[in-house]
Amino acid sequence: MRFIIGSVVNIASTRALQSEENTEAYSATKGGIVSLTHALAVSLGPEIKVNCVSPGWINATNDTLSQSDHQQHISERVGNTDDIAEVIELLMCTQSGFITG
Repeated sequence: MRFIIGSVVNIASTRALQSEENTEAYSATKGGIVSLTHALAVSLGPEIKVNCVSPGWINATNDTLSQSDHQQHISERVGNTDDIAEVIELLMCTQSGFITG
């Protein structure tokens, strides 16, 4: 039986798959992070889990946003930094050993 000895969590973006005008370099680098994540998971697993979080719009400055801003999301709200931290915590814990790649 093999045990997980490590975890890597990369941060990409929804821009890897949903580009906007004039975001070529940003979108390409985020797409590269997604591909790198998968390749590392294949190479390092199962001892080391490798995952990627691709957040959409995150209100990192706690600005006041309009209702129409929030309505752009299925969850009906813009994300915040705690949302991302909680996902990373989940991916790094030993209970999520099946989640990799």
